[in-house]
Amino acid sequence: MDFIHSILIQPFLDMADAPDFLIQVLWEGIVSGVLYALIALGFVLIFKSSRIFNFAQGIMVVFAALTLVGLHQKGIPAWLALPMTLGVMLLLAIAIERVVLRPLVNQPDIILFMATIGITLFLIGLGETIFGGENKRMITQELGIPTDSYTFEPFGGLVMIEQRDITAVVGAVVLVVCLLLFLNKSKMGRAIRALGDDHQAALSVGISLSTIWVLVWFIAGMIALATGIVWGARAGVSFALEVIALKALPVLMLGGLESVSGAIIGGLMIGILEKLFEIYWGQPLLGGNTESWFAYMLALVVLLFRPQGLFGERIIERV
Repeated sequence: MDFIHSILIQPFLDMADAPDFLIQVLWEGIVSGVLYALIALGFVLIFKSSRIFNFAQGIMVVFAALTLVGLHQKGIPAWLALPMTLGVMLLLAIAIERVVLRPLVNQPDIILFMATIGITLFLIGLGETIFGGENKRMITQELGIPTDSYTFEPFGGLVMIEQRDITAVVGAVVLVVCLLLFLNKSKMGRAIRALGDDHQAALSVGISLSTIWVLVWFIAGMIALATGIVWGARAGVSFALEVIALKALPVLMLGGLESVSGAIIGGLMIGILEKLFEIYWGQPLLGGNTESWFAYMLALVVLLFRPQGLFGERIIERV
């Protein structure tokens, strides 16, 4: 009975006893979830347009952040280093399309997946050669990102919210809204969606495969830069940031590989639920450190009942 009480009753009693702390935990989960969703969006966009699972998205986050910091260390002002970094990500997208993807058109999916692993290894070597392997400080203040915090006293308690986290959430929301408007309202956005729905039909009406690939890889690079800035402000800029991209995998399994809305909702779900589980179940019952595996267990449970994810399309084949 004590064990059942500790699982089903005590956590909710703890939430009710300290609602201010619950608000703090929920906010931290929202911030983490937004960042997970951003990383997952990079995977979804590339997969929708090319059927490629981009294993290199994680190292793109690191490479973009390192480029931004490296340019600033060379004496370039932050306001100029930012668009220059976007230019580097555009050149990277063009190079990937020309050198890697174009020669592999119509090759099996596993070949394209292995190619993204090769891109990952190349960017790791290039990044270490140019920028070195040591941890670097993100130019948070130079970019105009506030570093103070707000304090609130709800229910007689204390809640502290970092201004940089507010900036991250607002920036992510703006980025997602702009992306959705682009995909749904612009000609190129509709072309990306058409290519994802039916490659052959899209090509037959004159949609350029190479142009779309460059565009989606550049958008993925923009998302990687935004993610790198936020995560770099929290944990510094190093190649360890690549591990964060692994959290996008359960988000994709939960939301579906082809669903933009699934990536957003799945990221928020995992960010919030893993924080709640860590604080109210993981630490009291398991000694903590559940954030490293909870998202994968949650995704596994979902896949057992819905293999295409919560928002993926069920594919029915008749033979």
